[in-house]
Amino acid sequence: MRLSTLSLLAALALASACKGDPAQARVEDKPPTGPARPDPGRISPSDEQARFDRERHPELIVKALGLTPGAIVADVGAGTGLLTIHLARAVAPGGRVVATDVDGAVLDMLESRLAPEHLVDVVERRVVSADLPGLEAGRYDAILLAQVDHYFSDPAAWLRAAAPALKANGRLVIENRTYHREPALAAAAAAGFRLVTESTEVPGEFIATFQVAAPVTPPTKTPDKPAVKPKEAP
Repeated sequence: MRLSTLSLLAALALASACKGDPAQARVEDKPPTGPARPDPGRISPSDEQARFDRERHPELIVKALGLTPGAIVADVGAGTGLLTIHLARAVAPGGRVVATDVDGAVLDMLESRLAPEHLVDVVERRVVSADLPGLEAGRYDAILLAQVDHYFSDPAAWLRAAAPALKANGRLVIENRTYHREPALAAAAAAGFRLVTESTEVPGEFIATFQVAAPVTPPTKTPDKPAVKPKEAP
């Protein structure tokens, strides 16, 4: 009986010592080693592109821009390039996509999307300020604002500043959610653009194409001819 009691006490003391040892606790709490488990919430780049293409129908945006090989287009707020890759395909060979964003880090991700299709050299990445286009005058056949114009502090001022970057008959395309349509159209009109075409084929979204409105030339007034003074009778 005494031996049994002593054995029990010894076992309890050993268990207590192990419980209070931080090193022992760290060993017991260490997670099991092995291959990392896949994150069910993470999507692969190829699946992300496929879902984007399925939901946003970029072919309709390319059509609205009127892009052909050799064209120069600005992709404003390009981000990681889900749309940029479609623009690059449309203007190659010989064309150029200027992809702008306020965040250089996201633009750095473009290369991995473009490289498999050998389109890296077609795209120029450019970091710009939030409320300035950062585009050269008279260079662009088209400018694309895809779900980005509502972030500008003054959309009309931004569009007014961007207008000189377009070539003659160049196109401005705004693609966004339907609830942003009225402010977008109002800003474009205030900036001197006229609506050329509009598509609502994608549910809940609109694609509006604009061109700079031609200045209204006042009619030329023909100067009045001086009245002919009748000759006095001799």
